[in-house]
Amino acid sequence: MGCHAVDRKLVGPSFQQIATKYKGDAQAPAKLARKVKEGGSGVWGMIPMPAHQSMSDADIRTVVDWVLAGAPSK
Repeated sequence: MGCHAVDRKLVGPSFQQIATKYKGDAQAPAKLARKVKEGGSGVWGMIPMPAHQSMSDADIRTVVDWVLAGAPSK
């Protein structure tokens, strides 16, 4: 949560912006899971997103599913 917020840009885009960008993209869950695991840059600007290699695949799927659902509070 130090780099992303639910509803506003911090270092990176908000989770809601990410959900909007990838809405309707059937490949989004896999793309975003890979991005979380491996890190990267260039999609939202030049600031790189660090890799989260120690995060389990199950935890990554949970976070990605939540983001793609629009980061609901409940």
